[in-house]
Amino acid sequence: MAYLLRFLDILMVFAILLTTLTAMGHSPFSFGHIQIAIPSFLYVIFCQAFIMFYFIGTSRLVDNIHSTLSGAGDMDELFDNPPADLDPYKKKVERYVQSSTLSKRKTIPWTMMMLTLGMIAFFLGGAHDTGMVAKKIHVGVVYGFVLAMTIGFYRQWIHLGRTHKLLRELKALFEIPDNSM
Repeated sequence: MAYLLRFLDILMVFAILLTTLTAMGHSPFSFGHIQIAIPSFLYVIFCQAFIMFYFIGTSRLVDNIHSTLSGAGDMDELFDNPPADLDPYKKKVERYVQSSTLSKRKTIPWTMMMLTLGMIAFFLGGAHDTGMVAKKIHVGVVYGFVLAMTIGFYRQWIHLGRTHKLLRELKALFEIPDNSM
């Protein structure tokens, strides 16, 4: 899943890059940047929603496993034959909880900033098109959006890899088949 999300993230960057180049007059296409901006930003929303839910879901999964190991759940959900000593499992899962929570905390604020600045830039673009807002205001917010997208892309790329590795280790620890989750 992380590889798919990374691919979607790359496509998102290319879509915004194409929109920006078209707005600056450097596009080989006959479209205006408005015709490209609408589907591009809809794609940004789609892509970022998937990435956000991936981090939230992974963190929730690890929290549920931690709760089960702490005695709040049924051990039969994790083990066919629960071992007598759960300490090695608890230590590893506590590390996984910290790692998944950190990944969520490092990426979701940038995702939200990206979406917020993108929506504001989108609305200001419409306001500029109708003559209600100066072009420099729209362009300034777009620059902020591109900066947030660049930082967010970098953080998402790093933490998608770390979370993918975490899930692989979690599956190996509890002998969960690869075709699940």
